Amino acid sequence: MVSVLGLMGVLGGCGGGSSDVTLKLVAADYGDSAANSSKKYWADLVERYEADHPGVTVDVSVYSWTDVDRKVKEMVDAGDPPDLAQIGAYADYAADGMLYKAGDLLSIPVQADFLSHLSTAGEVNGIQYGMPFASSTRVLFYNKELFAEAGLTPPTTWEELAANAEALKAEGVKYPYALPLGPEEAQAETMQWLLSGEGGYTDLMGTYSIDSVENVETFNWLKNELVGKGLTGPVAPGRLNRAEAFAAFAAGDVGMLNGHPSLMEMAEKKGVEYGMVPTPGADGESRSTLGVADWMMAFSKNGHRDEVGDFLDFVYSEKNVVDFSREYNLLPVTNSASRTMSASAQDKDLKPFLDQLPTSELYPVGSTSWAAVSAKIKKEIGKAVAPGGSPAGVLGGIQATATRAESAQ
Repeated sequence: MVSVLGLMGVLGGCGGGSSDVTLKLVAADYGDSAANSSKKYWADLVERYEADHPGVTVDVSVYSWTDVDRKVKEMVDAGDPPDLAQIGAYADYAADGMLYKAGDLLSIPVQADFLSHLSTAGEVNGIQYGMPFASSTRVLFYNKELFAEAGLTPPTTWEELAANAEALKAEGVKYPYALPLGPEEAQAETMQWLLSGEGGYTDLMGTYSIDSVENVETFNWLKNELVGKGLTGPVAPGRLNRAEAFAAFAAGDVGMLNGHPSLMEMAEKKGVEYGMVPTPGADGESRSTLGVADWMMAFSKNGHRDEVGDFLDFVYSEKNVVDFSREYNLLPVTNSASRTMSASAQDKDLKPFLDQLPTSELYPVGSTSWAAVSAKIKKEIGKAVAPGGSPAGVLGGIQATATRAESAQ
């Protein structure tokens, strides 16, 4: 995601009445050019809101994903947090007691409209602080032309996926299955595979279980049946980043890979005919897929609870959620917008992802330990499938990091 720098506004109106309030919002940029910067989305939304709320000014600053989390942290560290931040994680601020509870801001119908598993992911100790703003899921993309040339049908099991990869390799396909376990987004590919092996990062109680029997079996299979047989391409998985894997798919060099909605547009621009199917599992279609959400949060320091809540009710109206989701090929975070998009021919390309959304599982973002665990996964997980690597050893090391991070909370 490439950002266009937004204009920094001046925070004002602290302690004023509703007749003279300025709300400061810092938001991430989902656009890939000046033409579709999130700055334009927010400018239109704010113009419509302020027209009906003459006493309230909403000052929006838009930053790239590279910068936005750091910008908010700098503001917080300087003792001058924004009223609202739409960024990648909320748990640290919630744990430090800096955020309003969602229930103290939103009207009951708006809070109840969030998809339930996204609301739950926004909770710390059973109280929702993080409000989901955008979401996506993963499906298996495959190159239709390469599959046709090799006489293949899309896989539903790991065994079929490996057999397809063998056939694609025999046809000279550069990356029969692209396995990006490089540091950019290894935590996503890893979780997708763990879920398809009926494991995951945590158990049913929310406790880290990274070195579980199921997870070790999954990575043993990856190491022995895909990587060890030369079915993942010329770049070692631990050095292959998601962006490079997506670019290779768009160039026609990849047979199969896990992808999210933005890959559709990349492939279409390059003329690659692709298909999408649910993630294959060990014995059939995976019962769950990876879901990812970005978050809205409201800092309590400046007050303005009523104005912030009223503005958020507007942000999460069905029209605004649908407009945002369509503009950036993302999935809606509310039930009302999901129903609208699922039933609309305009959104048929997103339907495979929408279908996966209700059963998707998110990272353990409500835990302040997740940042350290995610960083460890990005650094180490590629070693699990490398020649001579030990899946049990690598997963055990990541589990030890998770246990220490949990104890430090």
